[in-house]
Amino acid sequence: MTSHLFAPITIGALQLNHRVAMAPLTRSRAGQPGNVPSAMNVEYYRQRASAALIITEASQVSQQGQGYAWTPGIHSAEQIEGWRAVAEAVHAEGGRIFLQLWHVGRVSHPSFQPGGALPVAPSALPVPGKTFIVDADGNGVWSEIPTPQALSAAAIAAIVQDYRRAARNAIDAGVDGVEIHAGNGYLLDQFINSESNHRTDAYGGSIENRARFLLVVVDAAAEEIGAERVGVRLTPMGRFMGMGDDTPEATFGYIAQRLNDWPLAYLHLVEPAMVGTVKDEAADPRWDGMILAMRAAYRGVLMLAGGYDGKSAEQAIADGRADIIAFGRPFIANPDLPRRLRVQASLNAPDAATFFGGTAVGYTDYPALA
Repeated sequence: MTSHLFAPITIGALQLNHRVAMAPLTRSRAGQPGNVPSAMNVEYYRQRASAALIITEASQVSQQGQGYAWTPGIHSAEQIEGWRAVAEAVHAEGGRIFLQLWHVGRVSHPSFQPGGALPVAPSALPVPGKTFIVDADGNGVWSEIPTPQALSAAAIAAIVQDYRRAARNAIDAGVDGVEIHAGNGYLLDQFINSESNHRTDAYGGSIENRARFLLVVVDAAAEEIGAERVGVRLTPMGRFMGMGDDTPEATFGYIAQRLNDWPLAYLHLVEPAMVGTVKDEAADPRWDGMILAMRAAYRGVLMLAGGYDGKSAEQAIADGRADIIAFGRPFIANPDLPRRLRVQASLNAPDAATFFGGTAVGYTDYPALA
């Protein structure tokens, strides 16, 4: 029987052997000091190089962009070298890898910010959530997020340049491309959603204004490294970290249409079946129609993520709903996930207690098929 999931596909200048991608997964295990990818991170990604495309864990574009303990960056020379070792290991196994560029915006804490400043956001509004910080004893703990400070237009322009440099740093580190993280309640998503963006300047109010920051970042990255090396991730109708939009179909439909302005590698949508790492039992019932509308509006390669298994992924591609399916938690516990899906083998169950922080336990010790 023909498998749609294991048919080759081209994204940008890359030929992928199949369509089982590894979704970005924050694991909070960057080497210290300096949030530098370590030998353990190299091994983790090497083990998963059979993915059609690895999208790395989110990596902050600047120190200001960090919001969780022990997450890697792509803004220092040491971090570039750390990611170079990861890219070389993945390529040695025949894999392809994009690095996800991240600025958390308001989902942060003064302990991460330069000079102990407040986190930044489109608007100074309370944040309904917690972030993962390091306490006085060096332990990771969940902490309340303070009300952030609103960014000035000049500060927004400076962050655009942070994204530009980060994209260049990633390519200099040897990865195949970058994914701009514009979802999950982080900075670019905070500007997109009307619930978190109460600005009255060129970056707030209308849909066009709220989408402006993302589109300027995409343009900067595309200009710096080539649009064919750039992907974008969105979470339409996501509710994580207080997201919400008054007119989500119009807002995200506009963004999908505007992203056709560049020959991007792909658009990556997270279906709102999940909030963070748990299933969303109260997802907006309009989301299915919205995903289909965005599929129709965006003319490039579409990647979907959000609770897929092998059967539903195969069906989604067969139906034309998506071109590539990204798997998250299944890849945590199954480094050889594509092979397991192909032969319909059983899957290892992920240990949620080891998702964030820790050692090789629950990270590089999951067994592959014999």
